[in-house]
Amino acid sequence: MLQRLIQRPNCLLNVRNRHQFLTALLVNLMAISHGIGVGWLSPTLRKLQSQDSPVGFTLNVNEISWVGAMLGLGAVTGNVLLGCLIGRLGSKLCLLFLAFPNTCFWLLVYFAESVEYLYVARLLAGISSGGMYIVHPIFLSEISSANIRGTLSSMLMLYMNMGVLLGYIFSTHLPYFLITWLVICCPIAYFLSVLFFVKESPMHLIRKGRVTEAHKSFRYYKNIKDDDHEMDNEFEAMRIALTKGNQLEDALTLKDFCTPAAVKAYGIGLVLIMTNQFSCLFPMINYMSDIFAQSGSTMDPNFCSIIIGAVQILGTYGTTLLCDICGRKLLLLVSTAGVTVSLIAFGFFTHYAGIYDLRELSWVPLVLMSLYIFLGNIGLIGCFFVCLVEIFPLKIRAKAASIAIVLTSCVVSLLLLIFPLCLAHWGISATMWSCAGITGGGFCFLLPFLKETKGKSMLDD
Repeated sequence: MLQRLIQRPNCLLNVRNRHQFLTALLVNLMAISHGIGVGWLSPTLRKLQSQDSPVGFTLNVNEISWVGAMLGLGAVTGNVLLGCLIGRLGSKLCLLFLAFPNTCFWLLVYFAESVEYLYVARLLAGISSGGMYIVHPIFLSEISSANIRGTLSSMLMLYMNMGVLLGYIFSTHLPYFLITWLVICCPIAYFLSVLFFVKESPMHLIRKGRVTEAHKSFRYYKNIKDDDHEMDNEFEAMRIALTKGNQLEDALTLKDFCTPAAVKAYGIGLVLIMTNQFSCLFPMINYMSDIFAQSGSTMDPNFCSIIIGAVQILGTYGTTLLCDICGRKLLLLVSTAGVTVSLIAFGFFTHYAGIYDLRELSWVPLVLMSLYIFLGNIGLIGCFFVCLVEIFPLKIRAKAASIAIVLTSCVVSLLLLIFPLCLAHWGISATMWSCAGITGGGFCFLLPFLKETKGKSMLDD
């Protein structure tokens, strides 16, 4: 039975998929390091606001909002920078570059003497993460087979959420200065792994005219033996399609971005971005401890954050299992509907907790937030980057996806800046209901207009 399972084409341990799976594991070490930085911030911000701040200075609400926003500003920079470089330098060099700003982030956290150190640190972390969200989806989509592409691409968010959980645990239970030296091993291990064990994408090598190297890379990622010529026809079809694609790219005009298929993809992409971001899943992760502190629950906010970190992993792991079985659309619809209901319920609880004594129901915010995070990660988070790459026509896919990710980072920056201000000025209930309204609107749009892209070839429109 195990043998039959492994022989299934969509099994990650299938002989044709093993090198793709191993490569995905290695490149996503960066996602773990970034996730630790995101999770680390939530409990640490509460410490930095207290009189017992470990760095010798305290932060006010405006400084906190800018510490949060700098990640988004850095992500925009990373999106643009790596989006420009990936076509010229290739995925491997861009993957290697990501280790440097992430390493500098942790060094600045360690040596911070004022809030400006934290601003620059978060900016560098954003550059690393912004580049990662450009390079990883494109690289993994180019090396993976169509029947496992959704699984491998969704692993990015699974690894990040593993890092978020570690960040919650580390910042809750370990000294501030010890965390840095533990975590800095992660980007170093990532750099060495990519340098020695990851090969360049065969698609990039074909585009650069290095056909012999591309053939070797193709055979490596398909795990083909030297005397096996079974899949040579597939490589030849890829070479012809991409060579034609290069000629088309040279002639790329504004008209190519204005075709009916492209315009429809822009609309779907914009709604995906707005729904993904205004569901506030990412800001919630960054400010989770503060949210629980304001929710009316008497449970320890840091303990609740750790539970939420574990729930995130379950959600994104569910995506890796179901993305290539159930499809992207079903997961996204279930996710948006569940997030909408959870946010409405959370808003009502916090509203009535300010009027009545609900201490006996202190467990309710944790349950509602767990449901919100689980359902959000199973679709809106786990399938987001997969869909964002797949919905655009082939001729404009690379440029359109890069622009969409830049827009995503801009919205991230805005939300990280205004979210703590909304909590302070509107209150937690109104903030939750506002997020629910936008997410519900996204569900109503995606239900009729989003096309299923499961099994779609990256050489097709």
